[in-house]
Amino acid sequence: MAQSLVPHYVNDIGVNRIKIGVKEFQCMGASPPQDHPHVYLDMGSDNEVICPYCSTLYVYDVALAPTESDPDGCVYVATAPAGAPAA
Repeated sequence: MAQSLVPHYVNDIGVNRIKIGVKEFQCMGASPPQDHPHVYLDMGSDNEVICPYCSTLYVYDVALAPTESDPDGCVYVATAPAGAPAA
């Protein structure tokens, strides 16, 4: 799977709130295969948004990079399955 330019976040640990460093992103709910439909969320001028599928509250934190989250481990990075050919 090609890596997307839009950050993807997951809530595998089941917290109510995740701080992130972007205002436009996709929520997956949980890591595959337990993920919900990947929904694009845009905070606009607000600093928080709730995912309509999993009810996770995402809060913008300017101190975080797009590849960071609080708590740690909520950024989803697609990886190739074992044995897949290199790109």
